[in-house]
Amino acid sequence: MPSLADLLPGQQAVVTDIEGDDAITTRLYEMGLIPGCRARFLGAAPLGDPLEFEIRHYRLSLRKDEARRVGVTLD
Repeated sequence: MPSLADLLPGQQAVVTDIEGDDAITTRLYEMGLIPGCRARFLGAAPLGDPLEFEIRHYRLSLRKDEARRVGVTLD
């Protein structure tokens, strides 16, 4: 299954699930990454980490390892 880390710049997806059961998973839910929400990949920092997404009309930066936990379906 693709994850947020697999998106190309400008590509949109719908969050399907978040892997794990720890503090990072909880924090991702608290930041608004819940199943059904849309995410658009805006770009990456010059060295490729962190990644920036638009979610619920705000910008969210995630490390690649965090973005890999978020399963998506392509829009």
